[in-house]
Amino acid sequence: MSAEVPEVVDAWRMVAADRVFEGRLPLSGMARLEGAVLDHAGEAVFSLEFGRDALRVPYAELRIEAALPLLCQRTLQRFLHPVRIEQRFGLIRDEADEAALPPGYEALLLAEDGRMRPAELVEDELIMAVPLVPVAPGSEAVERDWPAPEDEEARANPFAALAALKKH
Repeated sequence: MSAEVPEVVDAWRMVAADRVFEGRLPLSGMARLEGAVLDHAGEAVFSLEFGRDALRVPYAELRIEAALPLLCQRTLQRFLHPVRIEQRFGLIRDEADEAALPPGYEALLLAEDGRMRPAELVEDELIMAVPLVPVAPGSEAVERDWPAPEDEEARANPFAALAALKKH
């Protein structure tokens, strides 16, 4: 993790101080992301801003830019999937507080002591940004119809034998 960003922060103190952290995280340091990417080349650049909005709701706003190395499922080639995330988290102490968050806020349930790990939050968001079926931009979809030969279709039809009996 970047030297400016502590491994663990007290979110409530950061909100009170209106702190902003900026840093870089290598993809190689993200163990949970490991199975979703092709390799560990690259890094995620992020900023994490704490504060209170006009309604006095405590928040953490996370911005991430990264290029995730993925395997295209059409071409089976490596490509870099660009990721740009801007997410505002409403900081809550209890799950019941989630209903009071304004629209556009994602709930972030904090531990009793208010401690959170910025690197884990960045990794969570990158994991959710990985597409279910990675497809490289500009790769063509295979839209051709591949008809089966007639004799193969006849064998696949369970009523083909009945049709042959009817002809005789």
